[in-house]
Amino acid sequence: MSLCTHSSGNIVLAVALLFAGAIYIFFSSRSVSDPTFVFQNNVDTLRRTEYPVDDLEAALDSAATGNNRTVIIAMVNKAYVAEVGGGRTMFDLFLESFWEGEGTVLLLNHLMVVAPDQTAYDRCRFKRLHCYKMDTDGVDLEGEKVFMSKDFIEMMWRRTRLLLDVLSRGYNLIFTDTDVMWLRSPFLRLSNNESFDMQISVDSNSVGKPFINTGFYHVRSNNKTISLFQKWYDMRLDSPGMKEQDVLKKLLDTGFFEELGVTVGFLNTTEFSGFCQDSSDMGVVTTVHANCCRHIPAKVSDLTLVLSDWKRYKASRVNSKWSPHDECLRSWHDAHYIPKF
Repeated sequence: MSLCTHSSGNIVLAVALLFAGAIYIFFSSRSVSDPTFVFQNNVDTLRRTEYPVDDLEAALDSAATGNNRTVIIAMVNKAYVAEVGGGRTMFDLFLESFWEGEGTVLLLNHLMVVAPDQTAYDRCRFKRLHCYKMDTDGVDLEGEKVFMSKDFIEMMWRRTRLLLDVLSRGYNLIFTDTDVMWLRSPFLRLSNNESFDMQISVDSNSVGKPFINTGFYHVRSNNKTISLFQKWYDMRLDSPGMKEQDVLKKLLDTGFFEELGVTVGFLNTTEFSGFCQDSSDMGVVTTVHANCCRHIPAKVSDLTLVLSDWKRYKASRVNSKWSPHDECLRSWHDAHYIPKF
């Protein structure tokens, strides 16, 4: 009996050794015959030890996955996630446009929401989006910043600094204001042959020098655009009381783009429209921006009508005029408007 038990134990031990040897041979032979096996392990190690990932890099990497290192960026503060008339928020309206648009819902996978306050960040997380909480260095960017107020100008410059950081990390970007409705994928309209370093929306299709609008633009990350954004941001110190859009237009008009070799394209309002100049063709319109409008309640009211017009168009495929932007027109005469948030 003891002999039998001893023999069985030897057999089990031999089988175990053979199994362990087979595993060793498999992995050692794979590391020789499959160089990507070793290379990938080395890359992962380098990534962990030499390139630490901060919160911004983590959010960018997640949002840009599968999109040619291109990320869509929107900035949302507490005022944009607060309910206004009718119980709607600007942020909800913005996200609804992706769901109602044609070929746009999957683009939410590449949207990174920048939140300068905890309320907006929590709402972004609740929506299960890619979220980044921006460090404001103690500056209050939480409430509504009325157009051209001191806080509004400060928020625009903070945004520019962040986008400079994004480009410096090697990511291409589409920046979009939250009051832009995405009705079709802009990637189908933007130049894909890298002939433009930057493509930017305009307030109107005017002859001569364009009236650019920084509420929607696409930028490729390269040395030229990084230098442009660095110069743009640095000029805030010499441009008191000027919003970043006006400073960028000054750089454009004075030939700084040409000096750097930055090629720029201007997005026509037929496809990239806004309240300053409506698109006349719903069959090609890509985005609708609530520009030429002073405050959030007016924007929410008139953009709600834009989505209603869009839904009617999708159901009928009959081109028609957009509803008038009455609340936004009235907002310019509302001298006593006080932000609630």
